[in-house]
Amino acid sequence: MVKPTSSGHPPRYITPDGEQALREELQYLWKIKRPEVTQAVREAAAQGDRSENAEYIYGKKQLREIDRRVRFLSKRLDELTVVDRLPEDQTRVYFGAWVTVEDEGGEEQTYRLVGADEFDLTKGYLSINAPLARALIGKYLDDEVSVKTPEGWKNVVITGIRYNSNTSTE
Repeated sequence: MVKPTSSGHPPRYITPDGEQALREELQYLWKIKRPEVTQAVREAAAQGDRSENAEYIYGKKQLREIDRRVRFLSKRLDELTVVDRLPEDQTRVYFGAWVTVEDEGGEEQTYRLVGADEFDLTKGYLSINAPLARALIGKYLDDEVSVKTPEGWKNVVITGIRYNSNTSTE
């Protein structure tokens, strides 16, 4: 059982790669993007009337958006639990696993179960909170899993489980 954090929410997991990406985004916004936009706002403000100065108005809006994202990332990184160890039982599906499933039509797809902050289906990264991911957790190779989708129930069979960072399918 997953123990809730002090906020009462279950822990929010992230892979080391996901954490690094969030930290890099935070660093970029704070050290590069914000100073650039601040300078542009300063230059626009020096031009005079700010009420009709599009560059000034747009720059201030950009600063608010950057500051909002910086606050979110800073708070979020404090809340996340980085999962940087492999599970003892690598024959079962857990967070961070690459799982290959075959649907009823024989079509295979491979997903990596990742945190909600790093999901990206174009890379095959499936959020641990997604119905399919929740259904896969704890299952073994060759287990059949049923998951409810908007189109109805879908059955898949687990044809591969691995815990390396290789993104190729098995």
